[in-house]
Amino acid sequence: MTRRKTIARSCLITCCLVGLSAGAVVMAMVLRSSGAAGPHRAALVPVEYVPSISDLMIGTIQPRHERLWRAAMDSNWDFAVYELGNLHGAFARLGRAHPTEQNMSFPDMIAGVIDQPFKDLNSAIQTKDQAAFSNAYGELTDACNSCHQALNHGVVLIGTPDAKSGSDLILQK
Repeated sequence: MTRRKTIARSCLITCCLVGLSAGAVVMAMVLRSSGAAGPHRAALVPVEYVPSISDLMIGTIQPRHERLWRAAMDSNWDFAVYELGNLHGAFARLGRAHPTEQNMSFPDMIAGVIDQPFKDLNSAIQTKDQAAFSNAYGELTDACNSCHQALNHGVVLIGTPDAKSGSDLILQK
């Protein structure tokens, strides 16, 4: 074999090896980015989760309703302000998560139920008036229960927390 043929053959082999190496690198990058590189690499698929009304009521609204009461009964007015704000925010998030319920505007329904009791609660907290707070809290609780009735969830009854229970949920037969 002539020197020229040997050089040509070496160049051909080198080019093939470089091409194969480049192809392997590209393939590895594709497999890695697609998650197909092995069973430990699951593809991340975003799942849209919207908590149910019940999830939000039990997980965010009920605990704040109960803590609001306990804060005021302990004359911890700063914490009562904090919890009233959190409770208001939780109701707003509930309305955004569920814009309609039974063909009605859920945010409008919520506002119609809570606006006045929240104003009364805020006033009672600002003046540190436990009697006014108790009345406003009772109004809010009654308003919540009336909303439960209107949505055919009357079995869900809340009340004023007592010292024996860590909850404001009233379970009846």
